[in-house]
Amino acid sequence: MVTAGYNSGMIRRQLPRQLLLILILSILLTTSVIPLDNPTEQARRFTRRYEFDYITWTVDAIEQKTGQWRLNSSQRLTENVQSQAVLRYFELIGQLERVQSQIEVVFADPGVEDPDTAAAELLKQQDDLQQALTTLAPLTESILQEQVSQVLVDYGIGFLSQSIPPVLFHSTPLPKALIVSPRDTIKQEVNISLLSDLSLEEIVELEDQVAASMDSSVLVVDVGGIGVYPTMVQRTSDLRWTVDTIAHEWTHNYLTLHPLGLNYETTPELRTMNETTASIVGTEISNAVLARYYPELSARSGSVRKTANYAPAQDSFNFQREMHLTRIMVDQMLAEGKIEEAEQYMEQRRIIFVQHGYMIRKLNQAYFAFHGAYADVPEGAAGEDPVGPAVRAFRSQSESLGEFLKQIARMNSFTQLQDAVD
Repeated sequence: MVTAGYNSGMIRRQLPRQLLLILILSILLTTSVIPLDNPTEQARRFTRRYEFDYITWTVDAIEQKTGQWRLNSSQRLTENVQSQAVLRYFELIGQLERVQSQIEVVFADPGVEDPDTAAAELLKQQDDLQQALTTLAPLTESILQEQVSQVLVDYGIGFLSQSIPPVLFHSTPLPKALIVSPRDTIKQEVNISLLSDLSLEEIVELEDQVAASMDSSVLVVDVGGIGVYPTMVQRTSDLRWTVDTIAHEWTHNYLTLHPLGLNYETTPELRTMNETTASIVGTEISNAVLARYYPELSARSGSVRKTANYAPAQDSFNFQREMHLTRIMVDQMLAEGKIEEAEQYMEQRRIIFVQHGYMIRKLNQAYFAFHGAYADVPEGAAGEDPVGPAVRAFRSQSESLGEFLKQIARMNSFTQLQDAVD
């Protein structure tokens, strides 16, 4: 947040040396830049008017971080007061989510003739909560940055009591991602960031246009974080998930300074190595942060990292197991050239997932190409892909999380990982 008395032009002219480093890192660490290959350019014929503006977002985020750096308010609070301030922030987010749900019910009720009047009190509560969150957000982000950074240093991931690069994130509505995979195999060929506020009608139309033009499988997905610098993290009332995502996206920043991250787009195996490594680090660091600063939450079971809003029914249906079996069957059918049959099968399976409370809008090759790269837990959308198990095995044989991250960051091929595990 920019403090009173400074305009954006002055801040850009008077950036301290640390912010000059941030500007350089923001260019080096932006993983959203799409190579100018043919599949991407084919898709961009339809996506250009919907594409997310990372340059403007990054400049605005750096200005806000400059304001936080100048205020340095979190350093004037005790560790306990800092944790209580963070908990209050997430409590307010929870209240806002509940109020917004009530507002949606009022406006969706055909029996309400004047929804603006009927929801007047709720709308006022929404405005008040939004204002409170806007006020608390800079302080909360500063505190969480410091807490995650301290735990990283404790784990031996840093230099002279500082994580490299420094932990910087900003909570914001995140871009959506348009994913393209060939129909005859599962492989991410295109990943284009789109505006966060696209309507469902616009999304479906865009998917249909790209799919018809390229004869490919296409899906627009929600994401939880993006490894630009500062990183982008979705606002949510789940503190554990938020800390997990902060550490996950910071790991991408770290890896981008090493061979593994620099080769993110080189092969599907390296992409899965990147994402699985970031997921492992995110889980372990978030568990450590909660244990140290929020012990009242640490004892609760951790939430699985998701990039979709699922509301599973309370039954014995095992999402990870069923998605794993689905992926195996789809891979087998595609290997046999049964493309139409595989697509019919995925739609049948999607209906089953929906019946059990997992509101998957579309299950196709692009779905697996995106979600299959997150292989930090057994089974799931990765199917029988050997990369995830190899990364997990390498972590289990490493003496510490820091040693694991430092060693895998230096790898630039799946063969190197296999040799290290063997």
